[in-house]
Amino acid sequence: LQVRPYGDILASAGFDRQIFLWNVFGECENIACLPGHTGSISQICFTKDGTHLVSASTDKSMAMWDLEAGVRVRRFKGHQSFVNSCDVSDNPTMICSGSDDGTVRLWDSRRRHCVKTLNNKYQVTAVCFNEKADSIMSGGIDNHIKSWDLKHGEVSLEMKGHCDTISCLSLSPDGNFLLSNSMDNTVRMWDVRPFAPANRCLKAFVGAQHNFEKNLIRCCWSPQVPRL
Repeated sequence: LQVRPYGDILASAGFDRQIFLWNVFGECENIACLPGHTGSISQICFTKDGTHLVSASTDKSMAMWDLEAGVRVRRFKGHQSFVNSCDVSDNPTMICSGSDDGTVRLWDSRRRHCVKTLNNKYQVTAVCFNEKADSIMSGGIDNHIKSWDLKHGEVSLEMKGHCDTISCLSLSPDGNFLLSNSMDNTVRMWDVRPFAPANRCLKAFVGAQHNFEKNLIRCCWSPQVPRL
């Protein structure tokens, strides 16, 4: 699920390989359906201006959708396995993705192929940009959160604390804190500001249950109040 920045449209996607757009006011009717992926959709995210939607899928690709026209305007291919996660920076042309092929990739929506590939040892299940979009945060089956410096193409920060696969990463609206959900049934809040103390894990919330299906359960911040 993802709400457009304007707060007027809710997007939903899943195993049926389609994206549905819903009006959040009135009768909450379905206003559009976006077919095109041939595998289940693992994550969706709106661009910051709310004009486009990006989706990641188990068909090894990502797609960008024009919401006004209701059509796919770009397909991103390059991953060799399931694409588990995606994120869009404040600059709507920059997109990142994480995949079971063990890579984090950076894309420019104006180009067909990825512009940078970061090689991780294990499958990547969650990604997000930092505030300045000069780093990509990633999490995977190694249980660690890594910050990749895009200029040098290497890990500049590694945060440990989770005991199982990380299923989601979400940056706070002010860019200072990172939220992570894990299959160890905890949600953790991390301080990602420069020069923060060595122990960056500020809080651990217990009770977000994962089951034997091992689905990639997402988490997010509330934009108005300090709630998750």
